[in-house]
Parts: sequence; C-alpha cells; structure tokens
Amino acid sequence: MTTPPNGLPVYRVLTGTDDATFCERVSEALGLGYELHGGPAITFNGENVIVAQAVLWRSLP
Repeated sequence: MTTPPNGLPVYRVLTGTDDATFCERVSEALGLGYELHGGPAITFNGENVIVAQAVLWRSLP
C-alpha cells in the first residue's frame, strides 16, 4: 500500500497522557504501517505526564 489507509495523513503526531491507551494508539499506528519518526517528547502539566510521538507513513518505492 503506497498511501495510508482510511484517508489518514502521511505524517501524524500522536499526543496524550502517558498511559496504556496512548501506547495502544502508537502500537496501532505501527501495525498499520507507520514508522516512528524521531523520539518521543515528554512534559508534565502539573498533574499528568504528557507524551507526543511523531509517526511517518512508510512509502513503498
């Protein structure tokens, strides 16, 4: 597949609270064929740890 499924963009940034749900979202993107793009960004909002992970669609030549 040369384009992401379901009209998803080629580049995505997934964000959320650092919990199992966020990990599942990243795992789902990887399962669809996205690859990690750089390392995660992590911050603390005074209450929760918030993470962001960019993913990039793996283009097939």
